Amino acid sequence: MARLSLDGYPVNVRVLAVGARNLILHALPRSIETYDETAGVVGFGYGAGHKGIICTLILSKSGVKLGIAHGAELPDPDGLLKGAGTTHRHIQLRAPSDIRKPAVARLLKAAKAAWQERTG
Repeated sequence: MARLSLDGYPVNVRVLAVGARNLILHALPRSIETYDETAGVVGFGYGAGHKGIICTLILSKSGVKLGIAHGAELPDPDGLLKGAGTTHRHIQLRAPSDIRKPAVARLLKAAKAAWQERTG
């Protein structure tokens, strides 16, 4: 991660964050990364502000969550999306194998398509 320092995070969190970032950059080519260092959040999207965000990486000392903007509106037949919010959902990433699940890539693809539909 170019500007977000991973120095304060355990090795397992660093590995998950880098792997998830690579997946996102593959699913969202030419996306813009935004950083909130104090919150440990990296946003990915194609526009400014919250309207442009498609997903986020939320880092903590214990793990990484892949946040999906408007995830509550997406089909989730594999039941990966968690959270009680009315709009956003997240996927808890516990191991590198979680990043490689085809359902995760499908959700990112669906999130991008939903963003394109919302923004016309």
